Amino acid sequence: MSETGFDHALYDRFPTSGPRPEGELEKLEKAWRVPPGWGLLTEVNNNYVGFWYVSVAFLFFVLAGILALIMRVQLAAPLQDIVPMETYNQVFTMHGTVMMFLFAVPMVEAIGVLLLPQMLGARDLPFPRLSAFAFWAYAIGGISFFLSLFVGLAPDGGWFMYPPLTSIAFSPGINADFWLLGIGFIEISAIAGAIEIIVGVLRTRAPGMTLDRMPMFAWAMLVFAFMIILAFPSVILCTLLLELERAFNWPFFDPTRGGDPLLWQHLFWFFGHPEVYIIFLPAAGLMSMMATTVVRKSLVGYRLNALALVATGFISFGVWAHHMFATGMPRVATGYFSAASMAVSLPAGIQVFCWIATLASGRIRWNTVSLFVIGSVLVFTMGGLTGVMVAMVPFDWQAHDTYFIVAHLHYVLIGGMVFPMFAAFYHWAGLTSRNALSERVGKWVFGLMFAGIHIAFLPMHLTGLMGMPRRVYTYLPDRGFDVLNLISTVGAFVMAAGVALFVFDLARRFRFTVDKDAGNVYDAGTIDWLPTGLYSVRSIPVIRTREPLWDNPEICRDVEEGRYFLPGTATGLRETIITSPANAEPEYLQIMPGPSPWPVASAAFTAGFFLSLTVQAYAFGFACGAVAVFATLRWLWETDRPVRKRMADIGAGIEVPIQIPGPKSHGWWALNSLMAVIGMIALMASFAYLYLYGIHPDVWIAPPSLATTGAIVALLLLALAAAWGGRHVLARHEEGTFAGQMPWLLAGASALLAGAACWLDIETWNAAGLAPTNSGQGATVFAMIALQGGVIFVGAIMALYLGLRSGRGLLRPPVNTTMDIVSRFLAFAALQGLGFAVLTRLAPGLAG
Repeated sequence: MSETGFDHALYDRFPTSGPRPEGELEKLEKAWRVPPGWGLLTEVNNNYVGFWYVSVAFLFFVLAGILALIMRVQLAAPLQDIVPMETYNQVFTMHGTVMMFLFAVPMVEAIGVLLLPQMLGARDLPFPRLSAFAFWAYAIGGISFFLSLFVGLAPDGGWFMYPPLTSIAFSPGINADFWLLGIGFIEISAIAGAIEIIVGVLRTRAPGMTLDRMPMFAWAMLVFAFMIILAFPSVILCTLLLELERAFNWPFFDPTRGGDPLLWQHLFWFFGHPEVYIIFLPAAGLMSMMATTVVRKSLVGYRLNALALVATGFISFGVWAHHMFATGMPRVATGYFSAASMAVSLPAGIQVFCWIATLASGRIRWNTVSLFVIGSVLVFTMGGLTGVMVAMVPFDWQAHDTYFIVAHLHYVLIGGMVFPMFAAFYHWAGLTSRNALSERVGKWVFGLMFAGIHIAFLPMHLTGLMGMPRRVYTYLPDRGFDVLNLISTVGAFVMAAGVALFVFDLARRFRFTVDKDAGNVYDAGTIDWLPTGLYSVRSIPVIRTREPLWDNPEICRDVEEGRYFLPGTATGLRETIITSPANAEPEYLQIMPGPSPWPVASAAFTAGFFLSLTVQAYAFGFACGAVAVFATLRWLWETDRPVRKRMADIGAGIEVPIQIPGPKSHGWWALNSLMAVIGMIALMASFAYLYLYGIHPDVWIAPPSLATTGAIVALLLLALAAAWGGRHVLARHEEGTFAGQMPWLLAGASALLAGAACWLDIETWNAAGLAPTNSGQGATVFAMIALQGGVIFVGAIMALYLGLRSGRGLLRPPVNTTMDIVSRFLAFAALQGLGFAVLTRLAPGLAG
């Protein structure tokens, strides 16, 4: 049944016949033209942004690998002093941090930005400037963070940064602050990319590409992005809490004043364990697609594989305390998390068996891609087996904090992500390079890396079982570790030789291009291999099967000749078709923003804001923040532009609306994703509050009176009404009339009322004798007030922005996308404030 009333019989009009209008292709190429010279840096098209993104992520992979070699040289023999202990701790921390935060997640996100539009048959992802902002924020912030290693300011508390080791008492310098503020800023980039991917996969698929026909990589990236939305807010919150403790003495993790160091572990690993699957799932999607290409057969168990991706993402959120078995948790909790840790291996196992069955269903074509695919299955399976071992609590007690865990982690991550990444480099190089990479060199790369992994990490299982602890910079002789560590060091250099050979092959063969590429070297069947230009495909095809290029060999010619949807440009601007979430039925035409310097400026000055806070240059930092806000608003100014015509012909006489607001718009979906992120931060803050209350109820004081609580609730309810009232007032005006100033004034009133509630909250808690430095209660209560204040501040800026647009006559009735977004965000702010007020003022009393 149709979701939107779209007549599927219209698909039968494609491919069209007859000559195309003269100049159609030239107009399309003009709309997508790249700025010359330095203007190229302002380009927002996914072909360029995705390529830059992948390149910087791979650079961090190489840099983190060099740090690993430094550590292996230090540990090659006992009692070496090649690097001092302090330097080793910094190198160790930076290796783990760069690999997990600056390489693994950004790399799979970058591959998604580069490949998804082609796989989905879209002209680009729906928010290209957001993709550009995500990349520049990541690149500027990541490089600045890595350079701290060369000025003695790199963090040295481990990539997990456990307090109290990282508290101000034991880490008095600003090294830890660089980690806390830097990683928090970089995660904002990851969340921005995740919002782009969610909306892109659900709303920009080619007509006919139902959920049951999506490429498996698109399924994987959809689950990946939802997991980022749910998991990354936790690490953002815990970095903020620790920075507040270090900067202002708020005792979140100080047990002497009602805090608890284990709160950090709960918050960090709620992000940290799902992150392993956040890294693995996109790589699994790539593996599914490459396995089908290797044997030229459809994926065995497509629907089961898609279900396994969703199940892995769901179960992974119940596994975080798997890392905390040695902390003395209750038996019921350890039993639950042990069972969940074993259960999460089941959907991963389903995917592995689907790959094996697919490879067995046809004749394997032995090439570099197939070698890396099969090598990935072998290495990842070995890591998965040791994962089941450490899921057993008695074994984990013995192996925890030993080199057995180091071996397990690297087998899982290298087999589950690094090998699929290298396979993808060879498989999709022909999409972005004039030349394919060398098959002969590629097989040497595989051989060196495959041998190096086992030589380096297989002995670590034994050193761990023999009792060698991880996170140490040296060890005593005659403990049986000497030879095994030397072998591991040799293996690390063998693997590094494979990576170096790959870099050599890149320099020799890879030549970036957006049109005259090497093409479909491995004869894949998905639509990412349709003829493409900077605008992705010349015309957006109707998708009837999962492998259109195998099932319809003529589709490439028809697409290139413009015989499908949107063969040119209907408005003279960059465009793509927005389709329905489930069945991909055309709904409207999206006008896409073009090149702009503002996303670059926003990212640069946001990075300046966070870096300035680190070195306590507060005046300069807030100046950077103001410029970043201005740059962001300036880039958004032209995205909700009035259009002259309401309907557009997208091919074969089929007309759809242009730029619709409301629940069907892509902006509505993006706002929901953003509110889910903020809501998860609020939820984890509420967990922190209840956790500390359960640990230290003796330091809790009575909340303020019910009368003040009622006043706060009344203010927030008025703020909620004002937010929705502005939207309602605009909707009452007839088409083409000016709505007056009332809509944006009501939005401003909503922000003021919510701000007044926040101020009253602070005053009444102060009057009750609670201060943020007093106890865990004070710290968490005022942290939630600070979070609420930040959301209200953003809402106030949005209301002011709405007023500026209203003054320029851009707030057109009866509906307006900007008005819709602002009013819904302010309503969300009011609801969040209500939740915080009820929790902090009523929950402890009711529990008591």
